[in-house]
Amino acid sequence: MTEPATKPAAEPGPVPAAPARGEGGDGIGSWILFGLMMAVLAGSLVMLFMPLKPEAVGIVACVTMLALIFLRVPVAMAMIFPALLGMYALKGMPLVESTFSTLPYSHITDWTMSVVPMFVLMGLLLWRAGLTDSVYAAGRHWLSWLPGGLAVGTNVAGAGLASVSGSSVGTTYALARMGIPEMLKAGYDKRLAIGSVVVAGLPGQLIPPSIMLVIYAGIAEVSIGPQLYAGIGPGILVAVLFSLMIVVFSVRWARAGGTAAAGEPAVTWGDRFRSLVGIWPVPLLVVVIVVGMFAGVFTATEAGAVAALVSLLISFYWARGRRPLRAVANAALGTVASVGAIFLMLVGVGALSRMLTLTGISTGFAEAIQAMNLGRVEFLLLMTVVYLVLGAIMEPLTIMMLTVPILLPTLKALDIDTLWFGVFAVFLGELAVVSPPVGILAFIIHSIAKDPEVNQGQDISLNDVFKSVGWFLPMALIVVLIMIFFPEISTFLPEWIATH
Repeated sequence: MTEPATKPAAEPGPVPAAPARGEGGDGIGSWILFGLMMAVLAGSLVMLFMPLKPEAVGIVACVTMLALIFLRVPVAMAMIFPALLGMYALKGMPLVESTFSTLPYSHITDWTMSVVPMFVLMGLLLWRAGLTDSVYAAGRHWLSWLPGGLAVGTNVAGAGLASVSGSSVGTTYALARMGIPEMLKAGYDKRLAIGSVVVAGLPGQLIPPSIMLVIYAGIAEVSIGPQLYAGIGPGILVAVLFSLMIVVFSVRWARAGGTAAAGEPAVTWGDRFRSLVGIWPVPLLVVVIVVGMFAGVFTATEAGAVAALVSLLISFYWARGRRPLRAVANAALGTVASVGAIFLMLVGVGALSRMLTLTGISTGFAEAIQAMNLGRVEFLLLMTVVYLVLGAIMEPLTIMMLTVPILLPTLKALDIDTLWFGVFAVFLGELAVVSPPVGILAFIIHSIAKDPEVNQGQDISLNDVFKSVGWFLPMALIVVLIMIFFPEISTFLPEWIATH
């Protein structure tokens, strides 16, 4: 049996923030933006203590929240603070006390929410154990024979890593460190090499176990099991379409797909099968979770505990000889930090949702959409644009937590399947953070590409990174259209399982 990699996977470093407008050559722009947001915040706070109609209170509270987010206040507090003030403006201190004396406990202690720390722990255990190198090597060995095979392998490896790690940022960081230099050595066009890394994590957030779909299920109050099943079809579709696109690019523009690196030995069937030995934990976990739920061995909530237990055993085996207890301890600490942040945001979502319900904004939004006579397709196309715009300033989880509570009444009015919309929202949220002009993953790639060991002596500018994203963006939008016009891609599997 092939020994696991002797070194752990590259750990994600600090995520570089998107530069503020004016940064780098003119700091005046960032100061103007800061001053503007402070003025908006001050004005909003003053208005919340004025006699306003309930709808106006809700709008001012939302403006306050957005101003706080622009000012880099933690998202959870940016939601809780306006919700608290809005409730006080509506009903006074009794409403605030009754809400915050019960909501944090009732919103978090729901049994279905126990799957969140289990899935987070599972991903961090596998990450700390060092599976990244093995997954990438397997993708490269099995797919390198295709035109653009290294890029295809990177895309497939990204789907596998993102599905079990739950982090597009972490997956992108690791794949950029390993994949970009390998492809540049093989003569790939730098835009194809970068683009294949940027979009590699997109399908992973749809394939179980997906922490984003689990969190959406908690916000929308839908069953976790069917929600996870709903992501399987679209996740596979995204991975296949991006891989086909890379192959077509490499065939149409032969120089883009590179050639075998000089002196690199040909990959044998023995190499391919040995590489599979190094990735068995990834398919094992997916099979345990999906098949276990499908066969009724355990519920979706219990699947999280089973996945965490299996990951713990895998980590002890995989990291043997490399201080496995330290890897487990680091994963546990990371889980506490991540879950604490997620649960605090869920409390913020609950408070904000309750306040908006009292103001009537949620139902008012649904009525406004109906008054505009927007059909299902028109509404979803509008939401595609909204999500891409929000992605310029927010992370996917934040976008989902802010929009879903407001949109739920509209989804029911337009007869949009809630399970389907979860997949739609997660994919758009992930797509938004790679899209220009302020896709955070693009800035991460650019910061990594400055390393001479990564860029192999080639100059990779931020403009190159955005051009790379531009190559793949049309296919991503085609995926969105396919999902809109053929919702059965998401709904077929949950419906079939429910009837069998």
